[in-house]
Amino acid sequence: MNEKDRDNSASRRRVLDGIREPEDLRKLDIASLDRLAAEIREEIIGTVSRCGGHLASSLGTVELTLALHYVFDTPTDKLIWDVGHQAYAHKLITGRKDRFHTLRKKGGLSGFPRRAESIYDVFGVGHSGTSISAASGLAEARCLLGERYKIIAVIGDGSLTSGMSFEALNWVGDRKKDLIIILNDNEMSISPNVGALSSYLNRVLTGHTVTKVRREIKGFLRSIPAIGEQVMKFTQQMEESLKNLVIPGAIFEELGFMYVGPLEGHRIDNLIKNLKNVRELHSPVLVHVVTKKGKGYPFSEADPLRFHGIAPFDVETGETLSASAAPQPPSYTKVFGRTIVELARQDPRIIAVTAAMCEGTGLDAFAREFPGRFYDVGIAEQHAVTFAAGLAAEGMIPVVAIYSTFLQRAYDQIIHDVCLQKLPIVLALDRAGFVGADGPTHHGAFDLSFLRTVPNLVVMAPKDENELRHMLRTAVFCGLPAAVRYPRGAGVGTALDGTPRSLELGRGEVLLEGKDLAIFAVGPSVYTALSAARRLRREGAAVRVVNARFVKPLDEELLCDTAASARRVITVEENALMGGFGSAVLELFERAGLRDIAVKRLGIRDEFAEHATQKELRSIYGIDEEGILRAARDLLGSSWAESRRKSV
Repeated sequence: MNEKDRDNSASRRRVLDGIREPEDLRKLDIASLDRLAAEIREEIIGTVSRCGGHLASSLGTVELTLALHYVFDTPTDKLIWDVGHQAYAHKLITGRKDRFHTLRKKGGLSGFPRRAESIYDVFGVGHSGTSISAASGLAEARCLLGERYKIIAVIGDGSLTSGMSFEALNWVGDRKKDLIIILNDNEMSISPNVGALSSYLNRVLTGHTVTKVRREIKGFLRSIPAIGEQVMKFTQQMEESLKNLVIPGAIFEELGFMYVGPLEGHRIDNLIKNLKNVRELHSPVLVHVVTKKGKGYPFSEADPLRFHGIAPFDVETGETLSASAAPQPPSYTKVFGRTIVELARQDPRIIAVTAAMCEGTGLDAFAREFPGRFYDVGIAEQHAVTFAAGLAAEGMIPVVAIYSTFLQRAYDQIIHDVCLQKLPIVLALDRAGFVGADGPTHHGAFDLSFLRTVPNLVVMAPKDENELRHMLRTAVFCGLPAAVRYPRGAGVGTALDGTPRSLELGRGEVLLEGKDLAIFAVGPSVYTALSAARRLRREGAAVRVVNARFVKPLDEELLCDTAASARRVITVEENALMGGFGSAVLELFERAGLRDIAVKRLGIRDEFAEHATQKELRSIYGIDEEGILRAARDLLGSSWAESRRKSV
């Protein structure tokens, strides 16, 4: 091979292929780092186009990620991400490049930083607003252990609106520990950021704005004959005293931080230079970095909301790839959004509240039609619930649409501010049960367990999208605190009634008659139970299927009479077994004095469910059709199996 061929071959080799860990990164020059950034974007786009994932956020932080690992001695220095939507580049350069194609797949890499996955993942994340608190804990531990290393917490401007972030900022500023916070300002969370701080950052204080204004003013002053340079010197002297009026540092400096920025987030050379200076400081520092969400891929730059969490897509067109050519039923989210709009047209007291998830919860249509009755409170679930309680105290009917996993943050508010006062708010819990590839931080696995213990609260789970419509009307007009939980994804395709109607509180329904065995199910598991029961009927077993509808209050008469007759009961739920629907049924049998009832509960075992498809997860936990069949055959016993063999 001649020299020219060697040069061509070298130019074809990816810089990324030579990066096994951050130490390799630190050997590169700036030009190579820029090449590496482009290659990482290409790798992320290609992988997410096949696997789905959080594209826009990760594309926006490529240069920042490289600069942080270049300047700081990770993993000795501790880098903590907030949420983790932006951590794909981090995974690629920390020894996981060869497994990156398994992202969000069963048995593959998690979509979020995870301690068990890498020594570079210092703290597991998935919910927003945690990085500063976690970093402050590491800082205290560092002091207690007598160690010396740098701690860097990355947080987005959207996450900074969470109350937990402000609590942590207040603590860190007061403690004066050596801690670096990187504010990744991309002017966008999942929904447009709300709140005074967000408005302040976005209105006048981006790096682009400040830089442009400064450049234009300096250019103008220098153009003034004779006195231009003198005026320039005077303005530079005044800058320090005036900066608190024109940059966001005022806020953070009052909290005890040294403020640095805003910095251009896509210039590696500039980031490295400034981070090296910051590294030498030994007090709380906040570095304000301005990035562009979706950077480097035109479709995600133009529509970062759609590419925040995207299903597999065509790289050339940006269009999502449909899993099936056949038309899909509307999602539960869409049916919820449509129904709430219909109900709001009938009653002006109905108010919609969300925590930075307007589009994600299906409230975008409501916001357009009733802007004066719609409230996005930002990433502040606790505030959302108590805010709704205040509305309800004055006669409004607030509907709080929130993902099941995020409602966990507002449990105290549900108990003390809503249910203790018996205030009629509606909790619309989207993404209940398995969510799929986002994994354990996002599964809605616990809501039935933690909600049914709260007095005065009605808890419902629809079997399909049509029943969801009826349950929403029931919840809105029942005059009690009520929760309706429903799954992620498309409905079953059932026809929708023209007008939703109210259901009788605590009344279930029998969908299939039988005396040999009973299956009590809630939510989408009902149809799975029906399918299993019909197969068992063909095998000679008569199975009664009950759609419980209500987890609280239970239909005690129906469930007890059915159990007393069948003597064998299976409960099915897409929720933690501990304290869930099945536990409620057992407690009912104990109160009713029912004895000698064989009960098999199907649900999520006492563990955190990993990331996989919803179908795979239901199979793993035995709440698919085959799992129900196994449980039923086990309960029916050997005598039934023997009679079945003889009949065959």
